[in-house]
Amino acid sequence: MERKHHGHPHSLTDISHTLSPFARWLVIGTLAVTAVAVAIGMVVLWPSDSEHPVPTQFRSADGGSIQTVNGEVVDQFRANCLNPAAGSVLETADIPVNPVAGGPCILNAVRFDSGEVEGRYTVLEIPTKGAQSGAEPGPEGAPVPGSLAEPQAGQPTLHVGDAIRLSTVPGPEGNRYTFFDFQRGTATIIWAILFIAAIVLVAAWRGFRSIIGLAFAFFVLGGFTLPAILDGSSPVAVAVVSSAVILFVVLYLAHGVSLRTSSALLGTLTSLVMAGLLSWLAIETMNLTGLSGDQTTNLQVYQGNISVSGLLLAGFIIGTLGVLNDVTITQASAAFELAAAGEPTRLATFKAAMRVGRDHIASTVYTLVFAYAGSALPLMLLFSVAQQPLGGLLTTDVVAVELARSFVGGIAIALSVPLTTAIAAALCRPAGAPSAAPAPAVS
Repeated sequence: MERKHHGHPHSLTDISHTLSPFARWLVIGTLAVTAVAVAIGMVVLWPSDSEHPVPTQFRSADGGSIQTVNGEVVDQFRANCLNPAAGSVLETADIPVNPVAGGPCILNAVRFDSGEVEGRYTVLEIPTKGAQSGAEPGPEGAPVPGSLAEPQAGQPTLHVGDAIRLSTVPGPEGNRYTFFDFQRGTATIIWAILFIAAIVLVAAWRGFRSIIGLAFAFFVLGGFTLPAILDGSSPVAVAVVSSAVILFVVLYLAHGVSLRTSSALLGTLTSLVMAGLLSWLAIETMNLTGLSGDQTTNLQVYQGNISVSGLLLAGFIIGTLGVLNDVTITQASAAFELAAAGEPTRLATFKAAMRVGRDHIASTVYTLVFAYAGSALPLMLLFSVAQQPLGGLLTTDVVAVELARSFVGGIAIALSVPLTTAIAAALCRPAGAPSAAPAPAVS
């Protein structure tokens, strides 16, 4: 059935032949200039090949990086602490000590599975809570949940069959070995495969391209962003250039080269600039230092020439990248689909797409805030028993930083919706508009 429209001024239905070509060339020209500027920025900020010293917390006793080997727990029992065989290399799994029922330490026989000691064994000694208190932990040495038989706080809970990593500690009498971490390679690969399979099965070829774009984003962060900041470049400049490079490649790769994607890209880039300005304003007005985090303090000790405030601002900018990308591509797609479905004018397309955008804003703000709240859950638990006024806790630096991230992200999302929708509405051709002049090749 033909859709009839009454009461629309002629100027609203007859602007396609003037607005659409101009808007297209304006968007294409703006993105081209931006791409050139980003390429120049990447060349200027490209890190050198200079070596950086290993941070203290990642340095071994001989001053080099920590060396690890793989191992597997093959046996464990309770015994007294301070076993002389702990950490040394043994030829067999027979630990030279007698088990002690209810002993204060758990001794783990570990077989080396890599390195020059592969096939040999060592002993890991894990103190229990009983070792700390001196009390009897449990009958027959069996661990009792919630009892003194559990490992001390900060000590790993090991079981026979666990695959672990051991750090090498050089010494005058040869290397000794201590627990470093659990092996998670196989589990990580399985979850990565499930993640990729779910995306590709639902989103097909476009989902596969988005996975490639995600890999490219990590490549940029690891190969350019982090080395450039460590090289002394401005964290803010590096974050802006990195974000722009990622956006150009990821959006066009996942969604194709089209005016729809270009409108989302321009909206995202503009919103990213606004997010940067808002982040700077929030950091200045709220007097945020970023020094409350242990990682920042360690970084300052390691390399004091890195601007903490600049690093904080760069984190704000990169942190808003993903959510802005989500919102803008959705708005651009909504505007183009509504125009193709029969909206008569660009103004009608804009209003209809904004109705979608308002719902998107409401849901995305929840996502943004709860994502930050989830990452800060351990801190929130500590604060819940701190017996301090709520206002005082919310204005501490560590909490205020997360609140500022949420505020800036929410404002950037709210501003990006009408901006991207307006760009997309200007580029699309509503059903009631006459045919436009031949479009540029990118469309």
